[in-house]
This record gives sequence, C-alpha cells and structure tokens, in this order.
Amino acid sequence: MSISRRQFIQLMGIAGAAAMAPGLAFGKKGGSALYDMPKFGNVSLLHITDTHAQLQPIYFREPNVNLGVGGSYGKAPHLVGDKLLAHFGIKPGSIEAHAFTYLNFAEEARKYGKVGGFAHLATLVKQIRAERGDGNSLLLDGGDTWQGSGTAYWTRGKDMVGACNQLGVDIMTGHWEFTYLDREVLDNIKDLKGEFLAQNVTVKEEALFDGFPSFDENTGHAFKPYTIRNVGGVKVAVIGQAFPYTPIANPARFIPNWTFGIRDEAMQEMVDKVRNEEKAELVVVLSHNGMDVDLKMASVVSGIDVIFGGHTHDGMPAPSIIKNRGGQTLVTNAGSNGKYLGVMDLDVRGGKVRDFRYRLLPVFSNLLPADAEMQAYIDNVRKPYLGQLNEKLATAGELLYRRGNFNGTFDQIICDAQRVVGDAQIALSPGFRWGTTVLPGQDITMEHVLDQTCTTYPETYVREMDGAEVKLILEDVLDNLFNEDPYFQQGGDMVRVSGLDYVCDPTAKMGSRVSEMRLDNGKAVEAGKKYKVAGWATVGAQSEGRPIWDVVADYLRDQKVAKVKKFNTPKLKGVAGNPGIADYPA
Repeated sequence: MSISRRQFIQLMGIAGAAAMAPGLAFGKKGGSALYDMPKFGNVSLLHITDTHAQLQPIYFREPNVNLGVGGSYGKAPHLVGDKLLAHFGIKPGSIEAHAFTYLNFAEEARKYGKVGGFAHLATLVKQIRAERGDGNSLLLDGGDTWQGSGTAYWTRGKDMVGACNQLGVDIMTGHWEFTYLDREVLDNIKDLKGEFLAQNVTVKEEALFDGFPSFDENTGHAFKPYTIRNVGGVKVAVIGQAFPYTPIANPARFIPNWTFGIRDEAMQEMVDKVRNEEKAELVVVLSHNGMDVDLKMASVVSGIDVIFGGHTHDGMPAPSIIKNRGGQTLVTNAGSNGKYLGVMDLDVRGGKVRDFRYRLLPVFSNLLPADAEMQAYIDNVRKPYLGQLNEKLATAGELLYRRGNFNGTFDQIICDAQRVVGDAQIALSPGFRWGTTVLPGQDITMEHVLDQTCTTYPETYVREMDGAEVKLILEDVLDNLFNEDPYFQQGGDMVRVSGLDYVCDPTAKMGSRVSEMRLDNGKAVEAGKKYKVAGWATVGAQSEGRPIWDVVADYLRDQKVAKVKKFNTPKLKGVAGNPGIADYPA
C-alpha cells in the first residue's frame, strides 16, 4: 500500500477542477452528484463520529482557528480556510468549500441549507450500503453520540441508542457516553444492538474484587477490546480506543470503577494478537483519541491499516498517511454533529490492502430526502419535549458559533450571561468543541442553548479567585491544547472568558504562554488580589449553582437581540503566517 503523495492525490481525485472527486462538483446532476461514489474493492467501512446527539439538521461552522505548533505546524488537521482548500485541492466557492471551511459561512449556509440530521444520514447510509451489497460493509461510530442535546440529557442517552440501532451502527466506542452514571452506561450498552469496544478501559482491582462487572476478569477489560468480522470475504479486526483522558476531562465521580489511558503498548499487543492469532487480514482502530494523538499512535504502533478517529471534530477530506516500522497507516477524522459520513472502500487481497478510495461526504439535508422510518422515530422521541425545546428566547443579532481554538460568539454570550447574572468580574466557560451554529436573524430557542450547554454536570458557581489562580487555569488549558507531545493533549479548545483580556503565545512553554492580563476596565489583574469569578461544569466536586442553560436563557430573554458587546479573545503572539489561523480579530 505504499504510494507517493502525488499518486495519493490522483487516487483520491482531489486535484483539478472537479474539486474533490469525479462527479462530486455540485450542479451537473443536481445535488445527487455530490453522493456519486461507485463501488470499489471488497471492503467498505462507513464512519460517523462526534454527532453529539443531533437528531435534527443543524448549521455548523468550521473553525477559523485550529493552530498547529511544533511538529503539527502546517499539517492536517491544523489548516483552515483557503489554506485547507489549497492543501486538499478543493475549489473555492464550491459546495465542498462551504462544507469544509468557515468561509462566507452565513451566506453559504443560506444557499446550501442545513447539514446532518439522522433521517438524512440514514438515507445516505442506506444508499451506500445498498450499492456495496449485503455483507460488504460495516458502520462504525466513533463515540460522543449519546450527549449534546436536551433529549439526550432527559433520556440519559436512550434516544441516541435507539437512533443508532435504527441507523444500523455495527460497532462503536465512547467518550461523553461515560458522563452518565456507570450503571446507565452499562444499561445503554446492553440496549445497543451493535458492539461497544474499548481496549484501553479497565476495571480497578478493588472494584473487580467487589464484583463490579467486567468483560474479562482475567485481563480487567471493562468492555470487549476488539471484534472480528467477515466483510466482503475478508477477515476484519476492529479494535476500540475510547477517549483516554475521560476521568480528567470529565467528572471521575460518575465512573469511579474504571481506569482509562492511551496505552499504546497494549494497543501494539492487541494488533499483534489479531494479526497472528486471529489471522486478521485488515486491522482497523476505531478511536476517540483526537487526531493528533492518532497520528502519533500510528507512528509508534505498527500493523494498523486504518485509524478512524474522532474527538477533535476535524472534518478532513482525505486521510493522513503515516509511515511506521510495519509499513503505513491511514488516519482519518470525520468531523462532528452528524455533518459528515466517512466512506472508505478498500481492495484487500492476500492479507494486504492493495488500494483504497476515501471520501468524507457532507450530509446536506436539502439534497438527501429524510428516511421515513428514522424521521418517525425522531418525531416520537422529541414530541414530549417540544414545548421546552421550541421556546424562543431571543433573536441572533449576528452569527453565533462555537468552534475555534480561543473563542466563539456563542461562547461569548454564555460567558457574558454568567458574568451579568452572577454579578461577577470575570466569567469562564469550557472550550467544548460541540455546539451548533445560529444564523443572523434566526430565532434562538431553548434547544439552541441546550445544544451548547447540555452536560450531566451543568451547575454554575460564583466564587473568589486570586489573579494567580486565574492565570494557572489559563496556562493549564493552554498546555492541554498546545503541548508539543500529542499524548499530553486532551483535545478541547481554550477556556472562554468574559471580562478579561490577555496576551497568549501558543509557542511558549508551560507557565509562560499568558501575559498582560487585564479586566475590561483596563486594570491589570494582580496575582495576589481576589476577583469574583463565575463559571460552570466543574469536574471535581459538584457546584451548587443553577444549571448553566437556565442562566443563559434568563440572559437571552432580557437581551431580546443577542449580539456580542465585546469579544474577549486573546491577543496572540508567535502565530504570524501559521496556516491554522485566519480572519482573527486580535
């Protein structure tokens, strides 16, 4: 499977006027041309990830800031806007350019419509699988599926388990799935018709001794680590890799009996086992590591043919090809919010991948009819909650979005709401990468607010912190984002702030990235001085305040028209010319 970059680009069809692949350009056959993908090879693997419980079509703006530093500089996924289009050979102004970048987002979104929605995704999945034929495909779900909406929160993820069963998910792994209580996670997995895999999650020894359930008491695996499937006459091994930092990034109190980690040595052992003992001809890792972590894992673990990645929400039109001592590994990442379906067709013969085709298909709800059976399921799930979901809170006075390394306009609204309602000087909000987009002039409903805030630990707080504590929080999150070793990155974005300005150098070392911290009134933040700080989503002890969605809803009702008054995004140093940043306001 050794090919040059030139051969790879020719193979993928992403060079030249066709934008991405033959027949992909919008227009000649109407919208259907976007989804022309002839059968190739004998194994087809379909991939969704990070849908974050979005059953309905939504808008989702890709980032204008996705910085790569150190060894990640200028490499996928750290490319945005025109630089991303040039790298992947996508025609500017095309429907694909809209799908994969933030460029002219509001105007293009009105032109092409919403993306995603499980009923429209179901139509595409059924079309692709029918073209491949029975027994020739698998549908893989990379996790972050059971969280991210009001209905998922109220049903404890059951709505999404049912939707995945309806969609035909064969195999999945997880991350935000673990933010429900452990007994709820196990109950949801029991109801899932597909297999839930995670080689890197184990049961603590004391919990095993006390009889806490496990997949294998001898190995300590909490869940089945891998599965073997016959696809198109090929013996395919799929290994699960759940998010390795779950008890750090999310409350460990919900899942006290499980341990997590990257565990690449255990992954190598698992790959060797399925190759040598199970005689697998194709080895696939279904991962929720985050793309940079997957890229490193692919370089140090040999024998993996493909990593289908998630967590960092990177919509990459083509795989990265990573060489290692065993040959090479294809690494993909399939975006978020149900916006894309990844399709990889492989020609596997003699126990080796001889050739492949890959497309990341944007799911435009205007171009794909809703699957009637799935839509009926969705309507039934949502019906009891429509009164709450459809409440109009305000009107969007500008484009409200979240995704981006340092801030988003909807994030600023969330922070401003906390600061105003909590009568605080500074407000903090987590840099979650999920959250849908609202177009200018569109009604902001309670559902939109829940899309941004719906976690199982939504409680707010207002407390005193000194300036040194605030700086430590900022430095800690920045190191998570920009540590040069991907294995020390947890994959979120920077904590969002209100009432605070600062200078940030992402290329600096831990403890030296933040400087010149000032309140909105221009006064310097002093290390030993106390400040009133509002925040939410604590991963340690539970806070006592109201849920964040109630705080934001109150603020929006008062505002009537939601528009950012001041954008507290940091002034950046050391990033001039970086292809992972464009149209940055500071």
